Amino acid sequence: MSQQHILQVSELTKKVRFILESELNTVWLTGEISNFISAGSGHWYLSLKDSNSQVKCAMFKGNNRRVRISPSNGQQVLVKARVSLYEPRGDFQLIIEQMEDAGEGLLRQRFEQLKQKLNALGMFSSAHKKDIPAHIRRVGVVTSPTGAAVKDILSVLQRRNPSIEVIIYPALVQGNLAQNDICYAINTANARNECQVMIVGRGGGSLEDLWPFNEESVVQAIYNSNIPIISAVGHEIDTTLSDYAADMRAATPSAAAELVSADTSELSNKVVLLKQRLVKQMSVKLVNQKQDIQHIDHRLTQVQPEHKLQLQQQRFDELSMRLHNGMSRKLSHSTMQPEHLQQRLLQASPLKSILQDTQRLQDKQQRLQTASINLLQHKQDAFVHVIEQLQLVSPLATIARGYSITRNNDNNVIRSVEQVKQGEELIIQVEDGSINAIVSSNKSRKIHEQKKA
Repeated sequence: MSQQHILQVSELTKKVRFILESELNTVWLTGEISNFISAGSGHWYLSLKDSNSQVKCAMFKGNNRRVRISPSNGQQVLVKARVSLYEPRGDFQLIIEQMEDAGEGLLRQRFEQLKQKLNALGMFSSAHKKDIPAHIRRVGVVTSPTGAAVKDILSVLQRRNPSIEVIIYPALVQGNLAQNDICYAINTANARNECQVMIVGRGGGSLEDLWPFNEESVVQAIYNSNIPIISAVGHEIDTTLSDYAADMRAATPSAAAELVSADTSELSNKVVLLKQRLVKQMSVKLVNQKQDIQHIDHRLTQVQPEHKLQLQQQRFDELSMRLHNGMSRKLSHSTMQPEHLQQRLLQASPLKSILQDTQRLQDKQQRLQTASINLLQHKQDAFVHVIEQLQLVSPLATIARGYSITRNNDNNVIRSVEQVKQGEELIIQVEDGSINAIVSSNKSRKIHEQKKA
């Protein structure tokens, strides 16, 4: 027990509902209505039963508005429904989407199955359809010779174009033997090859009355016909498989007669053809889109759209706030930018740069002048010092103190007695001039010291 997750009742019913709806999805079934209730909200609640079982059902007003019958207890019906579970009570139930009388519903279901089969065989392909001749002189009509359809056709042809010849190929158009009659009439017309186009049809009626024109043998005969065939079965709202296999469909037998006897231009014929094809394609398109919508609606019930919508709304609010903040910052920045640019412009102004350069030039001139004066003073002081040093070592200063300098005629300074000879003329330089003298004798200090010793 400690290792197992203990479910709440609501969790269990939710899981069971998900399994039922995801596994079984949509089903068709037939049964007898019982316990039928039409609620004040417009919804229908009932049970479907057979001899052994029954199941509770609900049909919401959005779907039951399209039902063409008035349901009552004891009535046999065919329904298309989604398998589901009513979670508050844990009741297994069906959500009915379509409801028809059981007999007509089965026929309609058979109609759809046969339609898919024949379409897969290519019997409804537009590439196989033959063009209706532009100028028709002889028309074949496959219908009941005593019905209202043949009278309508003859009346329209007589009124619009009496010159058109009509050949009637009589056939039953209702009942179990009708399909053989219709096939025989179409094959006979092709064998005789007497007409340029054939009208195959009858007046309106129920789906069961029109069923011979949905039989595969009749569709095959129309498909194999070498003569172009216009299908004119029932009223405008009635559609049979013969309409899809025929080379052209007319809403009524009278409309078919108008098509073959049209006194309008070829363009009008093409417009009518295109209109009929458009109506047929739109009908198919609407059916497909309806199925897509039902499928999407079923998926939406599984993925909780309210939760996703809340997430999207929260995301929208977040993006809105980010956008507002971003715009506020952008506006603030745009407001401050001119002041910032003005300050940068003032800082980059050439007048300020010139003033700064002028001040720097004046400072450098002042520094140069001061440096020049200091350098000159330093040089002067150094020069005075050198002069003083020269004066200290200058021989003139020595002479001024009472000394003299003796040179020979070669202007060589006499530093030793050994440099002169007796009788040699010498020049003696004193402070205020020079004296010329002649050496009378020279005595060396060493010789004198030796004598004293």
